[in-house]
Amino acid sequence: MKAIQKELRQKDDFAQEIEDLRKAIAAARMPKPALEAATKELGRLEKMMPYSPESTVSRTYLDWMIHLPWAKRTRDNLDLKRASDILDADHFELRKAKDRILEYLAVCRLTRKLKGPILCFVGPPGVGKTSLGRSIAKAVGRKFARISLGGVRDEAEIRGHRRTYIGSLPGRFIQSLRKASSRNPLILLDEIDKMGMDWRGDPAAALLEVLDPEQNASFLDHYLDVEFDLSNVMFICTANTLDGIPITLQDRLEVIRFPGYTHNEKRQIAKTYLLPKQLKEHGVKPGIVVLEDGAFDRIIEEYTREAGVRGLERELAALARKAAKKIVADKVKKILVDAAGVSELIGTPKFLREKNSFNQIGVSTA
Repeated sequence: MKAIQKELRQKDDFAQEIEDLRKAIAAARMPKPALEAATKELGRLEKMMPYSPESTVSRTYLDWMIHLPWAKRTRDNLDLKRASDILDADHFELRKAKDRILEYLAVCRLTRKLKGPILCFVGPPGVGKTSLGRSIAKAVGRKFARISLGGVRDEAEIRGHRRTYIGSLPGRFIQSLRKASSRNPLILLDEIDKMGMDWRGDPAAALLEVLDPEQNASFLDHYLDVEFDLSNVMFICTANTLDGIPITLQDRLEVIRFPGYTHNEKRQIAKTYLLPKQLKEHGVKPGIVVLEDGAFDRIIEEYTREAGVRGLERELAALARKAAKKIVADKVKKILVDAAGVSELIGTPKFLREKNSFNQIGVSTA
């Protein structure tokens, strides 16, 4: 049959599929061990019946091997001034974290080769850890991938399943690399302190190989069964506390602490970032709603009590909604909000302002 098809210059669908896979494997520019594994699997698929269950397993494996970014990478943008402007435009203060990124870019510019750093942002909720990771990817010019580790308790989520299991898949890192289609993206590991552990293994222990710059150049995923180089990936972890991270894993991380914001910083963040963002999201044009400093102070002190600014953003969103309703229903052209007018828009205060008019024995302002 094959000889007749060759004479007629025809190919059946299965033979055409094998030919397409062979071309795709050659185009993927895999390293030698991966190329040998893919070629061997293709030879095995060629000898199988086209619609057997085993052939589906082989097809899926070859599909993963072909679409992984073995040789694709993005070029780092090493312009320090541009990176600094992007980070400052997206986030207020956080000087230590921003300086660390600019130092990384400066060293990259001098050496032209540097293993991706493994930073861990530790701080209370709402201080901008996750959003800073996204801004860093934009500043450096890398693809961004986020892996949420909250509640992960199976080691196979990190290292992948063996191909013998039904419905087996590679681990989260290989999946993220395929999604990012680059071998040097920025991968954000969110809530690394919220990982669990059960009889299926300890994912925190599996992360040791991924987050160790000495080992991750030869990371072995159980599904692929060939080594993949993760040393070019820039990892950023976020956590609320270090208590949930094992000591051995902490040893691999460069911890940068995010303190809570002070009152003046919150006012500046609300004025510069949060209010313009909420007004834009609620369709209110700039200049229509104006808040005085006293109004910002009152919202911060009497409506929120937190280290970050997430609750503050919610209150400003409520204010923007009320303003939008006034503009549409009452045809108001301009809304000026002072300290007294805040309660009219967003209701009664949730917290009482503490006043210490004079020093008392046994009383301290905390």
